[in-house]
Amino acid sequence: KTELDDGAAKIKELIEALDQQKDEAILRTFSNVAKHFSEVFKEIVPLGKGQLLMRTSADRGGAAAAVDDDLDDSQAASSSKLKVNDFEGVQVKVSFTPTGEVYLMSQLSGGQKALVALSIIFAIQRCDPAPFYLFDELDQALDSTYRAAVAAMIQRQANSDAATQFITTTFRPELVKVASKCYGISLQNKNSNIHVLGKPD
Repeated sequence: KTELDDGAAKIKELIEALDQQKDEAILRTFSNVAKHFSEVFKEIVPLGKGQLLMRTSADRGGAAAAVDDDLDDSQAASSSKLKVNDFEGVQVKVSFTPTGEVYLMSQLSGGQKALVALSIIFAIQRCDPAPFYLFDELDQALDSTYRAAVAAMIQRQANSDAATQFITTTFRPELVKVASKCYGISLQNKNSNIHVLGKPD
């Protein structure tokens, strides 16, 4: 019985240690994504501010918990005690002007939601880059200012030290302007044809 009890205690300790490592890894990953999200959102919306917050069971009826590098001591202490089992989701808060109202995801327009979604994608990409990304009309809902900002960001990411290939479809000039290669698709005799397009100097 003593041997079995000792074995059970060791298994319980191992489970607790693995759970702690899992919680720390998830919190660390979320913290990095949240940090990059704020940076990316600032690059796309220079006058705005974006924040990813973790919602937990303790937040019902209250504010979500911030898990990032800019916490004060009390927030950092509370966030270090967070457990993954308490998580209920991620909340997005953004403002588009320095003194503007802070909006939740559900309050945003289609174009603003597209900006937030792109910011999250680029934030994840900076944490764990993929070899290439395929976007289908990612700039469809954006106005010309934001289209230019997104195109500039894609160009920077494609030409960075950790270069990534981006393949996009678009009907807008901003992405075409920064693209290294352009292809056109035409329909002839009910068949789609692809052809290389030249870019004006």
